[in-house]
Amino acid sequence: MAIEPKNAGTGSSESSGFGGALGMNGAEQVLVEESSGSALAKPPFLLTIVFVGGMSVMATEMCASRLLAPYFGTSLLIWANIIGFVIVYLAIGYYLGGRLADRFPRPEVLYQLTAFAGLAMGLIPFLTRPILDIAYDAFRNVNGGIFYGSLVGILLLFSAPVILLGCVTPFAVHLRARSVKNTGKAAGGISSLSTIGSILGTFIPVLIMIPLVGTRTTTYTFSLVLLAFSTVGLFLLRSRRVPIYAGFMAIILALAVLTIQGVTRPAVNGELVFEKESADNYIQVVKRPVGDGTYRFDLVLNEGRAVHSIYYQDPNRILTGGPWDYYMISPFFNKDIKEADIKRSMLIGLGAGTVSKQLTRAYGSNIQIEGIEVDPEIIEVGRKYFDMNEPNLKAIADDGRYYLITSKEKYDIIGMDAYKQPYIPFHLTTQEFFKQVRDHLTPTGVAVVNAGAPEYADGKRDYRLVEALASTMKTVYPNVYLVNVDGYFNTMVIGTNQPTSIDNFRENITKYVSNDLIKTVGTTALEKGNIREWNKADAFFTDDLAPVERVIDTIILDYALGGGK
Repeated sequence: MAIEPKNAGTGSSESSGFGGALGMNGAEQVLVEESSGSALAKPPFLLTIVFVGGMSVMATEMCASRLLAPYFGTSLLIWANIIGFVIVYLAIGYYLGGRLADRFPRPEVLYQLTAFAGLAMGLIPFLTRPILDIAYDAFRNVNGGIFYGSLVGILLLFSAPVILLGCVTPFAVHLRARSVKNTGKAAGGISSLSTIGSILGTFIPVLIMIPLVGTRTTTYTFSLVLLAFSTVGLFLLRSRRVPIYAGFMAIILALAVLTIQGVTRPAVNGELVFEKESADNYIQVVKRPVGDGTYRFDLVLNEGRAVHSIYYQDPNRILTGGPWDYYMISPFFNKDIKEADIKRSMLIGLGAGTVSKQLTRAYGSNIQIEGIEVDPEIIEVGRKYFDMNEPNLKAIADDGRYYLITSKEKYDIIGMDAYKQPYIPFHLTTQEFFKQVRDHLTPTGVAVVNAGAPEYADGKRDYRLVEALASTMKTVYPNVYLVNVDGYFNTMVIGTNQPTSIDNFRENITKYVSNDLIKTVGTTALEKGNIREWNKADAFFTDDLAPVERVIDTIILDYALGGGK
């Protein structure tokens, strides 16, 4: 058999591509290279590529979740899709990598694989933009097929880099193992190094890069790092293809310049005045005219479907007409309660401070308010754009349930509005949580939850989430009430710490309340809120079993397929 001469000292070849004319089969190539002391026994940069490859896999997964979150949310279903697809892609890559290593056992082939993976990873931020824009329009227009089709399209887009990166470990094991005797040692070392890289690829994007520079820049950065190390590896092997892969880096740098601004989703019916991607949310502040020459500022998070806080430029306009207003009326289901009796409140899900501002106006600056918001960036946005500067408000960046159980105070109102639209954190919906809330209430204290109840095209409201929460709260509180928010697809679920009645509420609002804000909202609730008591407790959420996301996912699916409003 005719064998073309090869520079055994460097391991370079004129035919170093995937299907180059090798002139021999894979086994013969191994024997020739090993007998000549080639770079195959100790390929340059091999361990570095393994480490960077492992890091890039997890960085891709972390960035995938952040790219999808503003449009599809962060539910368990979304995470299951991301993790499941990544595992499938890795499985394909492991199989493919092993086959390629047996057929083309040369380090330059591995470095070309990782270079193409870097290119594919760098194309993701650019290619996802049009697909995600389609998803956004579909969600606004309630087109379920396009919406979920876009999700599948995005997940398939991640297949190329992850499959190629999956090839790295089996390929590296093949190159690293010099004999059957040390195969186990080689496999263990390579797998361990790749795993260490994966650990860094998880924490560096989440803790450092995404909060500082955003998801797209993070993706481009890891793409360029992977391309750079792959190109250096090929350079050390004296591959003639180095300029090609250096050109890949130039392409990614050019795309980064074009798309480095982040999500930059246009504001709906208003002017975008602030945009930032925090560690927890994609945050927008939208300025909208209200028809009297003034403006209001809306806090819009993630997928942009819902408004989380409202602030009017007119300081005399404090009521929004939305669910925020209803927290102030919740104590009046108690008998003989007065405004002066309300002295302390905790708000889990402070947002940009709409409710805290209203409570201050309703009960005076003597009411002490602790606002818990998991995202410190939202607190800063509230202070800058929503005038969230009340001296009686203590804004705390923390998890609501953790802060609650560590508090030693008793509260007259504990309000929960911790949506990460459209989901509620499951640990804020369970029987155990509501027991902890009750332990921190005064004898006349109330627990208030804002829950969504969408309306279908035929006018029917979907109360599945509302009823699940109400049933759970009924296992803890003697009385639970539902109050619809006029003009909104929201229902307030109110649990009282002592026996109360709707008659108490009616009498307090019509006869005893003196504050105009409380009286206005209370009157609206009596006239249009369909106030009713909830007495069922046959099915409820616990810390062990709280399928709140399944309930919401079902509602979203029915809403999309049924033509919701």
